Amino acid sequence: MTNGRDPNVKLYRSGVAAALLAGAIALTACSSDKKNDATTPPPAGGSSTSNGSSSTPSGACVSGSLKAEGSTAQTNAIQQWIKDYKAKCGGDIAYNATGSGAGVKQFNGNQVDFAGSDSALNPDKGEVAAAAKRCGGPALDLPMVTGPIALAFKVKGVSDLTLNPDTIAKIFTGKITKWDDPAIKALNGSASLPSSNITVFYRSDESGTTENFEKYLAAVAPSVFTAKPSKTWAGKGQGKAKSQGVQQAIGSTEGSIGYLEWSFAGSAGLSMAKVDNGGGAVALDADSAGKAVSAATVAGTGDDLTLKLDYATKTAGAYPIILVTYEIACAKYSDPKIGSLVKAFLAYTAGDGQAGLKDLGYAPLPSDIDAKVQASVAKIS
Repeated sequence: MTNGRDPNVKLYRSGVAAALLAGAIALTACSSDKKNDATTPPPAGGSSTSNGSSSTPSGACVSGSLKAEGSTAQTNAIQQWIKDYKAKCGGDIAYNATGSGAGVKQFNGNQVDFAGSDSALNPDKGEVAAAAKRCGGPALDLPMVTGPIALAFKVKGVSDLTLNPDTIAKIFTGKITKWDDPAIKALNGSASLPSSNITVFYRSDESGTTENFEKYLAAVAPSVFTAKPSKTWAGKGQGKAKSQGVQQAIGSTEGSIGYLEWSFAGSAGLSMAKVDNGGGAVALDADSAGKAVSAATVAGTGDDLTLKLDYATKTAGAYPIILVTYEIACAKYSDPKIGSLVKAFLAYTAGDGQAGLKDLGYAPLPSDIDAKVQASVAKIS
């Protein structure tokens, strides 16, 4: 056990700084090479460079205006993608991080061109049918970002903490309320755990992060967490809006713990618990999260790539609490100019855009899944 903050924070921040510097250099080179692009972009804000045709090749530079909304989990990633894409191709892509639930509603209501959601469209809630009606045909769930879910905490004198499924579920359902509870002490023999109360923070808005965390709890501790996973929190604690709200609450509250995306926990310098699913304590990093997502299987059909994650994995070195953010898009748009731009932007995010994710607090898609995503994106029109 060590005092102070997580020693990995400095490495995390250094990685982010290096990534941003590398990105800036890459963008400069990209701008100077525009004349070599497959198509020449018009001035920013212009229309499709490929005459609005649905035959735009995947990876071509297309410029125009897009509106998108949804997942806060992918905020740091998609902001960087938008910046990089606009530097290369021009145009105006706006993303409003309001949460997965809001993003799906706005997409199905035809208010945005694509949505970000940490859960695939749910047929049981009518989301698949509503999306098909909005698109005039199939909508696609395209996994784009692997966002590990951190269990961030702030406990004086403790920076190294291990939790297992039973203790996690009991903390977040209010059955364990003190930091020196025997179950926590048994997992952290050398830690100086205080007798103070545990303050739990959760997402108060409809959140795909919440749904994925609840899926994890339901898979690994079904006798403790008995609720049906959904975007609405079913446990105990104090609700805070969006990822930023949970991040700020944990950082300012002694004796607190909460679930939020790794990118937000890391950028704030929060300590993060190791998780032992039965294969040994695993610290959260890009490699351990990527190892868990590599075990995912495709549950969608055709060009839909909904993934089935194995939250209960006991694979050594695999961090089990993960989510995948999907970009939800129409397979075919009524306006071919919009279809061309959505296709071009998502081709970038699934291609070159994956390279810098580790340094932003995410794990890149496994190569076999990424290849399927690129193939599906190439068919968007």
